[in-house]
Amino acid sequence: MNASREPVWSRSEAERQARIDLAACHRLAARFGFNEGIDNHLTLLVPGRTDRFYLAPFGLLWAEVKASALLELDFNGKVVAGSGLVEDTALYIHLSVHRLAPAARCVLHTHMPYATALGMLEDPRLEMAGQNALGFYDEIAYVEYNGLAFDYSEGERLARALGGKSVLILRNHGALVIGASVAQAFERLYFLERACQAQILALSSGRRLHILPQPVIEATAAQFRSGDKVGGAERTELHFQALKRLLDRSEPDYAN
Repeated sequence: MNASREPVWSRSEAERQARIDLAACHRLAARFGFNEGIDNHLTLLVPGRTDRFYLAPFGLLWAEVKASALLELDFNGKVVAGSGLVEDTALYIHLSVHRLAPAARCVLHTHMPYATALGMLEDPRLEMAGQNALGFYDEIAYVEYNGLAFDYSEGERLARALGGKSVLILRNHGALVIGASVAQAFERLYFLERACQAQILALSSGRRLHILPQPVIEATAAQFRSGDKVGGAERTELHFQALKRLLDRSEPDYAN
């Protein structure tokens, strides 16, 4: 058991909201079936910090995670706020990705079924055959399986495999996405699974995929990048706020 005497609600409103968003992310991931027992990990850097992050204590179902339950860890792996167990692979993977990938303020690692299934194929590529997939053009890296992440070297190997991308398909394992915020990372996680689901379903027909022409792929990817706002508001934030309203109606204790 790791513990700190520092109250988790003793700081800024920005930190409180960050905790609420990460707790919502856990609840939503569970609702959409991205979870797997008490395993996998979703983390977020503490606002204003580049050397501390929030992590749910190991042993909770994601449907049980609350904002006040989140641990705060420093980059030495020490719990500086909250109390609970820290699972080894969560520490080694997430600390490494947060430390080595500057864009990774939020890091989501899951074994969600369709992305995991795609990574089990001989050719694990997400093909540019559907609109959701086009949103990930040139944003996915792939890394070979090398066993459990029971040390920092394995976490660092995964972090380096990102290579500036926002999505990592861990072959024979699962997926990892990063983002500048919980909203952005969850948006990527959600649509990655939808894109993988569509590809797996299409392949299950036994018929060949129709890959879109390269000019269409590149033009549509540019449209995705330029169409990230509606009326000045970020699409990712609008989506995440709508999803939090869903939680507010059905399981509002996530924000406690």
